[in-house]
Amino acid sequence: MKTLTVLGSTGSIGTNTLDVVRQNRHLYELHALVAGRNVEVLASQIVEFRPNVSVVATQDALRRLSDRLTEVGHPRSLWPELLAGDAAFVQVATADEVDVVISAIVGVAGLEATYEAARRGKRVGLANKEVLVAGGKLVMEAVSASGAELLPIDSEHNGAHQCLRAGRREEVARLILTASGGPFRGASREEMASVTPLQALNHPTWRMGDRITIDSATLMNKGFEVMEACWLFGFAPRDVEVVIHPQSTVHALVEYRDGSVVAQISTADMRMPIQYALTYPERSEAPIPTFNWTDARKWEFHPPDWDRFPLLRLAYQCQETGGSAGCTLNAADEVAVDAFLEGRIGFLTISDIVAETLFRLPVRWPRTVGELLEIDRESRELARELVAARAARGAVTA
Repeated sequence: MKTLTVLGSTGSIGTNTLDVVRQNRHLYELHALVAGRNVEVLASQIVEFRPNVSVVATQDALRRLSDRLTEVGHPRSLWPELLAGDAAFVQVATADEVDVVISAIVGVAGLEATYEAARRGKRVGLANKEVLVAGGKLVMEAVSASGAELLPIDSEHNGAHQCLRAGRREEVARLILTASGGPFRGASREEMASVTPLQALNHPTWRMGDRITIDSATLMNKGFEVMEACWLFGFAPRDVEVVIHPQSTVHALVEYRDGSVVAQISTADMRMPIQYALTYPERSEAPIPTFNWTDARKWEFHPPDWDRFPLLRLAYQCQETGGSAGCTLNAADEVAVDAFLEGRIGFLTISDIVAETLFRLPVRWPRTVGELLEIDRESRELARELVAARAARGAVTA
C-alpha cells in the first residue's frame, strides 16, 4: 500500500487524485491533505478519507477548518492533526511514511515543499508547472542527487513520458506537444483586443482554475509546458515543437531519428495520468471512458500563430536564457492575469506586462529556493507597478 500526501487536494488535480484513491482504497492511504483556503471542500475530504494530517495556508483558514469540522459533526477523535503555513507544507511532503507526493498547488506556493520532497528521494507526481518553470535547475539537481522519481501528471508531459518509453533517449529527434488553441485560436488580433474575462474563461475542452484557463487562452500555458518538458526530459527548446490540435485527443508525440512517430492518445480525463504516476511502471485499469474506434473522427494539427500569441515565443526565449528568467516570466504572468480578471487591463496587455517585466529585471542565477522566492517577490512587485501604470492611463489594448 502506498501512502500519499496531496498538495492542493481541493483543486482539480487534487479532487481527481482522490477519486483515483476512492476507486482503489486497497492500494492507497492518505497521510496528508494540503489546501489553501477552501475549508469547506477540505473538511468533506477529511471526513471521507481520514488523513493523518491536514494543512491549510493560514491561521485564519485553520480556524475556519476547525469550525467547519465541528459544524458537520465530525467526531473530534477522528480529526487529523491540523496545521498551517509553509513549514507545514514541507513537513507533510517530507514525512518518512510518505511514498508519493502529488504536487498540485498552483503557483510557487508549492515550490519549496516539492523541492524538499525531491531532495528526500520521494516519488513526486508533478502537476504544478511553476515548480519547473521557476525552479527547474534546482529541482532537477535535487532529483539527480537523491534518486527521486519525478513523474508528470499534466496530460502533455505524461503523454511524452509514455512515448519516450518506446526507444532510447539518444534515438529521439524531437518532442511535439499539442495545444487545443484555447477559445481564440481563430480570432484576429483586433477581436482579441476586446475579449472579456468571461469569454477567456470559456475553454473549449478542459475545466480548470481561472489562471490556467487564461494562460491557455494566451498560449502562455503551452509555453510553460515547453519549459517544463525541457527540464523533465533534457530537451533543448529548439527540439520541442508546439502544434494546435483542437480535438485535444493526441496529447504528445515523439519523433524518432528513423522517422517513426509515437503518439499518446486518450480521452480528456486527468484521472488517467494521475493513476499512471501512481502505478508506474505498471499500468492498471483506470475509471475513464475509452474510445469507440468504430466512430468516424477527424484530428486536426496546425502551427501556432506566433504573432497573435507572443507569450509562447517569450517562453522559448526564457528557457534559452535560463537563470531567473523563468521565475520572472511566471510571476509577471500571474500578476497580469489577475489584473485582467479584475478588469484592470485588457487581454492583449497581459503579454505587454510580462515582456516589460522581463526587460526591466536582470537575469540572476539563484542557488537556493529562498533566492528564487525573493526574485519571485521582486518580479511581482515590478509587474504590479506596471499594471497600475497601465490602468491609470486607461490602457486596455496592446
